[in-house]
Amino acid sequence: MNSTEPARLSVRSPADMVAAVPYLLGFHPADSVVVVAVRGRRVVFAARGDLPAPGVDPGPAARHLAQVVARQDADAATVVGYGPAARVTGVVDAIGDALTAAGLVVLDALRVTEGRWFSYLCVEPSCCPPEGTPYDPAASQVSAAAVFAGQVALPDRAALAAQVSPLDGPVRLAMRRATGRARLRLAALTGRPSTPSAGSPAGGLPADSSRAGAEPPVPADGAGPEGESSVPVGGPGSGGKSQVPAGGAGSGGEPRAVRTAGTAAVRAAFRRQRRGERLDDDEVAWLTVLLTHVAVRDHAWSRTDGRDEDISLWTDVLRRAEPDLIAAPGCLLAFAAWRSGHGALAAVALERVLSAHPGYSLAVLLDEALRRGVAPSALDGWPGSGDGAVLRRRRRRPRR
Repeated sequence: MNSTEPARLSVRSPADMVAAVPYLLGFHPADSVVVVAVRGRRVVFAARGDLPAPGVDPGPAARHLAQVVARQDADAATVVGYGPAARVTGVVDAIGDALTAAGLVVLDALRVTEGRWFSYLCVEPSCCPPEGTPYDPAASQVSAAAVFAGQVALPDRAALAAQVSPLDGPVRLAMRRATGRARLRLAALTGRPSTPSAGSPAGGLPADSSRAGAEPPVPADGAGPEGESSVPVGGPGSGGKSQVPAGGAGSGGEPRAVRTAGTAAVRAAFRRQRRGERLDDDEVAWLTVLLTHVAVRDHAWSRTDGRDEDISLWTDVLRRAEPDLIAAPGCLLAFAAWRSGHGALAAVALERVLSAHPGYSLAVLLDEALRRGVAPSALDGWPGSGDGAVLRRRRRRPRR
């Protein structure tokens, strides 16, 4: 997993920029447009989107992207399109015009096609020949520096999506059995009968889900020292009202025991992860069943940040969870990835959640936040403030 401290890559030429982009995103883009924004001499933002279909006006998407870049307090940007000229040129031009209108300087506009890069702004044949300049990412000093620093560039976006895909085979069979046991355990705790889809208080839906509404479009990918996305500043609890308030049972009649068990399970999971230990099937199943309760999920959210251990924990839980229980761990992974600057990982995690639970309010909230592009630094100090029913209380030290 990439460090939360991004590698310092020295970019001095278009070839260096082309070599750096896969490490900023976490994968090699294709049929895409990428904007890399800088403030002074530092990259502060990188975002990727799919090339529009032929005949689609790129203007609206270009203007939206320019607005997102402008929110990063950037002063300049480079646009890089990946694909044939017929599909790339109009998009790159539209984004360049939108960035200029937003008050940013366009440092360069590049196209990468079949192992060559072309510049739309440089007309000097000695450095930017019209037939393009061949490049080899593996031979680049930028690539070597990124690899040395522990940065990873996967082959494509599909490889990134595979990192959050469900585990199958014997693992899935074992988790199905463990989840059945966890549902019976929860039923005994709450005094409610267990059914095959009764893993959530909403009769099979995650706790803050709604059947209404269509699945939102896929968020753009992004990454960088300050990331490409945002989260609501309100913190835990803003994704839906907790079903277990601070005192006693919730409005749904859920006993305090659910929240107590959930708090214990979340804390145990983080302790195990810090020690480098993987949760066993019963621990994962019990955690996923409890996370369907908003109060438990919000407690987990308040303890989650952009640490490598957080990303590893929620990735493992998401991949092993039963399909109807992926919403909460997927959102927690997305939040952790966003906080670490891995906007692309956050995006693919949310895609998986929203494809199965399009009305899950926390996922919709995070998805909208990714699109708006507020930097992860907006929550520096997390979780310093928020719902007192969710955040941990500090014990007072006895006076001496």
